[in-house]
Amino acid sequence: MENIYPHVVKRISKEIREVLDDTLDGIKLVVNEQDLTDIQAIIDGPADTPYEGGKFGVKLVLSERYPIEPPKGYFYTKIFHPNVAPVTGEICVDTLKRDWKSELGLKHILLVIRCLLLDPNPESALNEEAGKLLQEDYAEYVAQARLYTEIHACHHLRGLNPSSQQMLDEGAPTVHPKQSTNTGDQNGILRDTNGPSPKKPTTQKAAQRHISAAKKALKRL
Repeated sequence: MENIYPHVVKRISKEIREVLDDTLDGIKLVVNEQDLTDIQAIIDGPADTPYEGGKFGVKLVLSERYPIEPPKGYFYTKIFHPNVAPVTGEICVDTLKRDWKSELGLKHILLVIRCLLLDPNPESALNEEAGKLLQEDYAEYVAQARLYTEIHACHHLRGLNPSSQQMLDEGAPTVHPKQSTNTGDQNGILRDTNGPSPKKPTTQKAAQRHISAAKKALKRL
């Protein structure tokens, strides 16, 4: 935190406390007490999506100009998603770019990121393949996204700082998720951020067939 101004550290500390006090559904903040600017969280894959059952690690990178400048967001758990770059894990969402306002904070950002799992936006795709499949072949999109979830997000998380991973492994009380009353908040952000989403036909059986066929090809991932 050498290059972070004290007032920025104070702001970050306040926002961390707000997230901890107002437990968010499906979001677990992992606090690095040695470096408060190391913002990491575990996001549960929402039900009835290809990401259901997965736990996805995300990281926010804050600059010394935060909150004037937005943080950069990354998934460090591999995920097949239109708005996540397949190599770097960078997250593309308007809230972290042109729609950023300094009064927004960590809570809002984390809610927006989880909402992307509920309602991807293929029109601002960093993963062009995922964006194209979402619009043109939803069954194949679901198959690929579920396969990535099964391989990369349904096991021990990689990428956490060692102290954070130890806390998760030992069940230390960084945050204890409970039934949230904030689903309305997420729905509101969803409407504001992503706009209408493409129609999604029922594809569970077809998707499962695709998963079984593709598993061997993706063993190397």
